[in-house]
Amino acid sequence: MKTYIIDTNCFIQAHRASYPLDVAHSFWKKFKLMADEGKIISIDKVKNELFKHDDKLKSWCRINLPKGFFKEFTNVALSEYTLLSTWANSNNHYKSSAKAVFLDSERADAFLAAYASVDKSNLVVVTQEVSAPGSKSNIKLPDACNAMSVQCVNLIEMFRELEETF
Repeated sequence: MKTYIIDTNCFIQAHRASYPLDVAHSFWKKFKLMADEGKIISIDKVKNELFKHDDKLKSWCRINLPKGFFKEFTNVALSEYTLLSTWANSNNHYKSSAKAVFLDSERADAFLAAYASVDKSNLVVVTQEVSAPGSKSNIKLPDACNAMSVQCVNLIEMFRELEETF
């Protein structure tokens, strides 16, 4: 069974735009159920990004996501992160500022791609970012995943792959 690793923007965009917590109860119930079943996980870097803001989304995550949902980025994925860093830094297409932002240790994107690349056949990154291989000023998560041969989908594609509805 594949496990889907959720990017920060999936939470934030759902909460702020597509599926507000006070309106789209079925979405968030389904999200909780999928987390409880282990179909979706995330990493500690995403938790850090989410928990920077003291808002309803942070409260929802604390109350509803199971212990262990946010996996620790371990030494197991460190070698994959090194490979991803090498790819980004050696890619002359991107501006230095794009590389610096992408590889910033406080940002989750590079760590998500590296974490998923440890088990490429079972881990899938879920993001609302859209691939932009022509961009020089941003390294998009789907493009980093592609470089690491990691599957990357958006939320709706994830729901379809899992045959989940809400």
